[in-house]
Amino acid sequence: MGYTAIVDYGVGNLKSVSNAMAYIGQNTLITGDAKELERAAAIILPGVGAFPDAADKLRASGLDKALLAQVGRKPILGICLGMQLLFDRGEEGRSCEGLGLISGCIKRIQTDLKLPHIGWNSLELQNNSPLFRGLDNGTYVYFVHSFCGRATREEDVIARTQYGTSVVAAVARNGVYGCQFHPEKSGEAGLHILKNFGELIQ
Repeated sequence: MGYTAIVDYGVGNLKSVSNAMAYIGQNTLITGDAKELERAAAIILPGVGAFPDAADKLRASGLDKALLAQVGRKPILGICLGMQLLFDRGEEGRSCEGLGLISGCIKRIQTDLKLPHIGWNSLELQNNSPLFRGLDNGTYVYFVHSFCGRATREEDVIARTQYGTSVVAAVARNGVYGCQFHPEKSGEAGLHILKNFGELIQ
């Protein structure tokens, strides 16, 4: 089996993702090398922080083009801010272009509850994604965010959660997946999701 490349572009929770993948027996390589993304069997795009900073760093590294070149060739998973970068654009601080893989934009969560949203919330699964195979509706996962995706196409949304409003929790399109929550911090359920992602490798 090949390895999963964890994209190192200066923004991300790299080690915890790598450790979680290792725990379930998946080989990983933390890398900022475009050639390694090409050689990888799958790709994970992590991310923490602000959308514009992350988008700028991804473009400055040239890894945006390297990542886009692999769409349709291997499974790709964006985690937290990495998921947000999959969208057309973000509205955090200033309007900024994303990767354009999921149609829609990233906006601040419109809720009366405290932000950032930090803690465990249950998933409302929809559209029957292989990413959640074997998990029950209502499974709890761990979130840390103030912004969320607003998808143009509801068929791209594979899970929602409630935080004073309906929040997009996960998306999928053309072999590209995104989790707003942190599977690497979500206990057994999160490990199950990462294992499902690993099983998408051809």
